[in-house]
Amino acid sequence: MMALLETKDLTVKFGGLVAVSNLNLTVNEGEIHSLIGPNGAGKTTVFNAITRVLNPFSGNIVFNNENLLKLQPHQTVKIGISRTFQNLEILKLMSVNDNLLVGYHSELKTNWFNEGIKSNKFKQAEEVAEKKALEVSDFLGMKNRLGSFAGMLPYGLQKMVEIGRALMSDPKIILLDEPAAGLNNSETVELKKIIFKIKEKGITVLIVEHDMSLVMDISENITVMNFGKKIAEGNPESIKNNKDVIEAYLGDSKYA
Repeated sequence: MMALLETKDLTVKFGGLVAVSNLNLTVNEGEIHSLIGPNGAGKTTVFNAITRVLNPFSGNIVFNNENLLKLQPHQTVKIGISRTFQNLEILKLMSVNDNLLVGYHSELKTNWFNEGIKSNKFKQAEEVAEKKALEVSDFLGMKNRLGSFAGMLPYGLQKMVEIGRALMSDPKIILLDEPAAGLNNSETVELKKIIFKIKEKGITVLIVEHDMSLVMDISENITVMNFGKKIAEGNPESIKNNKDVIEAYLGDSKYA
């Protein structure tokens, strides 16, 4: 398999606190890769470094043979990286359709002049965006919810809106930060189906998640962090039998 995303000796510091220490992570193209570990292990910090919200202290991040450290946050979307957030980030007073359209903003090939005069070029761009929103909503089973206020939806569907927004830019990789948090069992089952469908579309998935049942069911590779360092990496079977992982994270769960 070809490596799509790599962190090389990635270190992130906040003052004297080392949040991520010399992390080497390889995510292969087309796989579902989970990043797990206790709260405070540095997982979301890794996501923030990849999407350029944070500048690393040292190390490098390479995506599709491109050095991410040379890019601004908005440029990571243009080269194929999209994400969701640990704390749900949707526009609750806007419709589902408008929330999805926000995710397409980076794809619009127009300018303020065309928008101001409502030129044919702008109208064509709008039509393409609306068609994409319809396609993504249908993919998520939410086509009948496009006109609904996002904040009025059940929490599980609000999570789907955020995933949908991330899919609007046709990413090569999607970073899902605790997508199952707050979901009930049936919603988690639906989430699992959607993640597999995303993989089937050829999109690589990197997921941070605490639901170990979900992680073990969907992952091809798992990287485990503790106190900012990688302590284990491998397939689900090897991870659930790893003594260091059991001690640091899994404890006496059924996966230990």
